[in-house]
Amino acid sequence: MSVSTPPTRCAWAGSDPLMQAYHDTEWGVPEHDSRALWEKLMLDGFQAGLAWITVLRKREALRAGFAGFQPEKVARFGEADVARLLGDAGIIRSRAKIAATIKGAQIYCEMAERGESFSEFCWGFTDGRVLVGDGHQRPTETALSQQISKALKQRGFKFVGPVIVYAWMQAMGMVNDHDHACFRRVQ
Repeated sequence: MSVSTPPTRCAWAGSDPLMQAYHDTEWGVPEHDSRALWEKLMLDGFQAGLAWITVLRKREALRAGFAGFQPEKVARFGEADVARLLGDAGIIRSRAKIAATIKGAQIYCEMAERGESFSEFCWGFTDGRVLVGDGHQRPTETALSQQISKALKQRGFKFVGPVIVYAWMQAMGMVNDHDHACFRRVQ
């Protein structure tokens, strides 16, 4: 009888099965779908001031509350929707974050109406390449996350400071920041 050794993961994945599954299947996987990139950016905005596990535990409720993070639907949310969301104990109930998500959907839709791809906008900062972190230390922000943050803010996005943007860059696979010993480092 052989005993399988659990894979070596990045330390931040810890022992929580939800965090481990997120680490193993999502974090750092290059995402190029515009809608999925926008959803990830909005979820990272919801994390501001909170632990990521809080967002993961509430992600399905957030998806339900925000119409599957379909920007075209969220862009039309009004005060009744804001009130509904503020009354939903399953989500992160922050009026500012809810408003930022609605505004983010409107900006996303305006970009699409002008023929701009959100994916091309995002990946244009790296010419479509995945950046590779050093695998030993993970910065909380970089010159590039500062640049992307500034560009997003200029378009009107909120909750997109350089620290949030760097976390999003890691999550969406723009930067591979897996530890050197992590089984996901080489993909």
